[in-house]
Amino acid sequence: MSNNAIDAKMLSKMFLSGAKNLDAKKEWINELNVFPVPDGDTGTNMTMTIMSAAKEVQSLSDSSNMEAICKAISSGSLRGARGNSGVILSQLLRGFTKVVKQHDVLTVNVLAESFEKGVETAYKAVMKPKEGTILTVAKGASEKAHELAMEGCDDIESFCRQVIDYADEVLSKTPDMLPVLKQAGVVDSGGQGLVQVMKGALDGYLGKEIDMTITEEDVKPDKESGKAQPAEDIKFGYCTEFIVLLNKPLNVKQEIDFKGFLESIGDSIVMVADDEICKVHVHSNDPGLAIQRALMYGQLSNMKIDNMWMEHREKLFHENKDGSWSEIKTEVNGAAEMTPTYSAGDDIPLGDKVELNDAADEIPEGPRKDVGFVTVCAGSGLADIFRGLGVDYVIEGGQTMNPSTADILDAVAKVNADTVIVLPNNKNIILAANQAAIMSEDSEDGKKIVVVPSKTVPQGITAIINYVPDAGLDDNISSMNDSLGTVSTGEVTYAVRDTVIDDVTIKQGDYMGIGDKGILGVGSDIADVAFDMLEKMMNDDKELISVYYGDEVSEADANSLRDRISSRFPDCDVELQFGGQPIYYYIVSAE
Repeated sequence: MSNNAIDAKMLSKMFLSGAKNLDAKKEWINELNVFPVPDGDTGTNMTMTIMSAAKEVQSLSDSSNMEAICKAISSGSLRGARGNSGVILSQLLRGFTKVVKQHDVLTVNVLAESFEKGVETAYKAVMKPKEGTILTVAKGASEKAHELAMEGCDDIESFCRQVIDYADEVLSKTPDMLPVLKQAGVVDSGGQGLVQVMKGALDGYLGKEIDMTITEEDVKPDKESGKAQPAEDIKFGYCTEFIVLLNKPLNVKQEIDFKGFLESIGDSIVMVADDEICKVHVHSNDPGLAIQRALMYGQLSNMKIDNMWMEHREKLFHENKDGSWSEIKTEVNGAAEMTPTYSAGDDIPLGDKVELNDAADEIPEGPRKDVGFVTVCAGSGLADIFRGLGVDYVIEGGQTMNPSTADILDAVAKVNADTVIVLPNNKNIILAANQAAIMSEDSEDGKKIVVVPSKTVPQGITAIINYVPDAGLDDNISSMNDSLGTVSTGEVTYAVRDTVIDDVTIKQGDYMGIGDKGILGVGSDIADVAFDMLEKMMNDDKELISVYYGDEVSEADANSLRDRISSRFPDCDVELQFGGQPIYYYIVSAE
């Protein structure tokens, strides 16, 4: 292979190497993401975006031409784009491939032109571009590429090294452009992700193995200042993303009108389209408006709506004790972000884990019931409580493990009933449950799924208690839904880092009581925090207090807390039960 040209086979190798390097560094990049209300972890979003394209590229034959590779990169990244950083990365790739696909081999001049087109396309996609982000790093790389081309550089390796070095230099200056980065002592996470893609691509060109380690020279968070930031006022609380399967390509006026409408209802707008699909990202207070407008242009797919107020709280505090972010990415990005949207009649890929036909063999013998129940929870005690209340199947999961749509369908298939009521007990499982309900509409066995959108375990328990066997299904569903609003829930867990939120100073190692709307207690004693949290949850209308203690709490300590609560609230019934749940020392409800 010439040192001054890149053919289609080499481009494919470089792209896959870049994707693999980003994947190897994604957890580290996630740690750089210190913005108060991110759409999700930047490293994870960018990785899912580029891996969607990598999958399509890898499926091509070795003899594929430049145009086929470019189509796979552009289409795959757009369809897989998640979060602002992912969408911007997809647009950088889309613009890059617009130029590349016109050439059989790539020279320095072609690469420089491709970089410029990628930056132009990405900036157009973002309604209000902000400097100090991935866009700034991409623009710096493009400017350096243009400079080298004008100087007559024709060696690919030298060109790539100099472009990457300059991109690194621009990245190191991003804290001077965004105060939140400077305060946290980190560089922009999206920009770092882009640099890692370019470094991996160069390694692919050189035939090197991808280095999976982080070197000392890499920019990293300062141990003293790299802290989570206090929450800022969130003007628009719902992060909404979806893909429009276009009836026909949007013309210029339609694109302008659609973007203008999105700007009128929210902010953080990214809207990009090709001939077949349109990817939309917007923060608003009424996601339905964006969805309704989008339906004018075609059918919707891959819909995701996240409550950013709730996500900020959970992202800060639901981190594993060992300091990893495995639970965060599952809880905040998990089912809510990874569950695809399907319509009745679609061919649903269930993967290797679930075979619904096999599940039929596990249906209990006996007469078919009118109504059955499936619920989700983590903890042997909580599972026993639900079974005691008549739940047919308990899916083990919840905060630390979000079941997929396929998992829920598998569970429903094992319940011998005409209608199966699903209690998700977690906001990030509701979307997966709703998709299961949609998919069941065309099922051959005529089984119907109804989702009662419980967001906490206590809500799920209250909902099933309100089910009356002799009442009609519609009346029961209405009653169960109404009961959700009568339950206040609090959870006691631990802090993994210093932070300030809701004007409350929290130190690493503190115990925290987290209620439905924020922090309700902080301290060094688990029982004190649980008690203080409950006091703030109570009002004159509350009659029943339920305490579920986790797998790290002794029965003696739990009994002591119950006695203390009974003394403080003598007019309320106080119930104590073993939940066995991980992560949370106590789950407390008042209703």
